[in-house]
Amino acid sequence: MNVLVLGGGIGGVVAANVLSRKLGREHEIVLVDRRTKHRFSPSYPWLMMGWREPHQITRNLNLLNKKGIKYINGEVLKIDPANRFVKTSTKDFVYDYLIVALGAELAPETIPGFSDKAYHIYELEEAMKFREVLRNFSGGAVAVGVSSLPFKCPAAPYEAALFMDYHFRRNRIRDKVDMYFFTPEGRPLGVAPPQIGHMVKEMLEGRDITYHSNLKLTSVDPEKGEITFEGGKSMNFDLLFAVPPHRAPSVVGESGLTDESGWVSVDRRTLRTKYDELFALGDVTKIMLAMGKPLPKAGVFAHGQAEVVAHNIVADIQGNREREFDGRGECFLEIGYGKAGMVRGNFYAEPTPDVKMRWPRLSRVWRWSKILFEKYWFWRWF
Repeated sequence: MNVLVLGGGIGGVVAANVLSRKLGREHEIVLVDRRTKHRFSPSYPWLMMGWREPHQITRNLNLLNKKGIKYINGEVLKIDPANRFVKTSTKDFVYDYLIVALGAELAPETIPGFSDKAYHIYELEEAMKFREVLRNFSGGAVAVGVSSLPFKCPAAPYEAALFMDYHFRRNRIRDKVDMYFFTPEGRPLGVAPPQIGHMVKEMLEGRDITYHSNLKLTSVDPEKGEITFEGGKSMNFDLLFAVPPHRAPSVVGESGLTDESGWVSVDRRTLRTKYDELFALGDVTKIMLAMGKPLPKAGVFAHGQAEVVAHNIVADIQGNREREFDGRGECFLEIGYGKAGMVRGNFYAEPTPDVKMRWPRLSRVWRWSKILFEKYWFWRWF
């Protein structure tokens, strides 16, 4: 059998590893990615702060070859599900099973002025660029926020705001900085129970970061240093950090796999699409929860889904029982000062997710857990 995995992010790497381990070398596992290196995006906030360098949070994807996974460096140009065919810039493939793990792509150009003045950490290069800007910032109005929904790693902009506050205080310029946070959400981490959102909001305000909800960014005026929201409200800034708009890669939309939402619709338990031999996982998908909101786009869910997808492809081939993705996940929320919390629970619970904040006095244990997980990740999958 030939299993083709598109995407070398968290979901793609986990799925390819599990398939190779369970199927053995008599089956061909191919992973295609346009990049030559896997980037561990959960560590981008540390990169922004200068606590990591790029070589510490990346690994060459060709290391997967030693695990029985054939890595191909190429851009995915066409997906033809009806004919089980994928065209890439390197070569063409016919597959028995296909896993689409291409993630979400960023679309800053859809907001006028965004690319000219806004910074973010949703790409390695952008995180490095912002690190230099942050180091040289001496004071003024700092706007931090989310441009539109959905976006991946829901905790990241809140971590970034708290990290910035920590940086300004450590460098003794916090009295020269006026910080505010904006988001189109009604409250932070909107899928989690209200009390968790209230805790995060209180933490921002306790650090003198003004919180503004229900604001969707529509334009950035680089000359005036002004951002404008739906409804006409505007705010001034000297430094703008904002999550850019997200969308599914165009090649996925052109394949006919996306629905009216613009994302790939899958069975939320098995991650199968409308084609039995084609699975999609991670940020490229949209999975609706019982509460009427989508499952957050986060690496922990891509990881869990990848395990299930790989298991079920093996089950198909070997005639074993399938497994189901149960919607469980967790996320670290770090605040600086060597401390962090943990959001953990069952996001598939009904009628609302059963999620709790593990926040025992902002324990340093969670921060060390995050460090150890980063080390485990590279050891386990590369």
